[in-house]
Amino acid sequence: MNFASEPGRDDGNLPPLNVVIPDDARELDRDVLAYRREVRAGRRRQRLAWLIRPFNRPGSGGPAAIVPLIAACLALSLVGGALLSVVTMGPASAPTLAQSPAQPTVSASLTKLPARAGLEEPGGRAVAVPLLGPAAIALVPARCGCGSALHSLAVQAKAANVGLYFVGTGQESLTQVSALVKQDGDGEAQPMTDLGGVLGAAYDPARLTVLFIYENGVAAIARDLPSGFQASATLDDLKFAGPTTR
Repeated sequence: MNFASEPGRDDGNLPPLNVVIPDDARELDRDVLAYRREVRAGRRRQRLAWLIRPFNRPGSGGPAAIVPLIAACLALSLVGGALLSVVTMGPASAPTLAQSPAQPTVSASLTKLPARAGLEEPGGRAVAVPLLGPAAIALVPARCGCGSALHSLAVQAKAANVGLYFVGTGQESLTQVSALVKQDGDGEAQPMTDLGGVLGAAYDPARLTVLFIYENGVAAIARDLPSGFQASATLDDLKFAGPTTR
């Protein structure tokens, strides 16, 4: 008997199939997405089975042996997170070191030394001021209360290898500056008096006044120096050819 001739049968004697071909291929998108999800899930199961295969072998401890592996992965993730937080720390959140306030620098203006300016040593020997350069002359008024500033000047003059003179300009000036030399001169300063009061009359040192003497008879004058001031750059400049004034 030939079943192929019967309705709904074919030559292979297969049951009839109800095949519907859609007019638009986009109607098959759901089926395609479901098929791809099943394929991806199957691949994940295969990879997981491959990873845990060594632990399922006889004598390997079975599934319980995965626990140490999980703990190791967790520890590595914690360490990585800590390192990442340190690397990405911004300047605002980073710890800062306390910075000491900047020391004030000397603000000096040039001046032409008086031609008759001279200093007198305790023994009576006189020396012309323009011939002292490079040097620093501190004009100290009576009861100036400037011991800390004089000490700072002495330390910096000693470091720069520049001569330093404490010059009194008031009554009992030599006695005063001799005591200041011993107390704040740092072994560098020498006591002097203003010969004829020429420097006192020219610069009227009501507060501590310092003359930085160049070799050409020109000086840079700084007034009312605070304690802790910085004059290193000015003292170093004295060793070179000094500026000129008119």
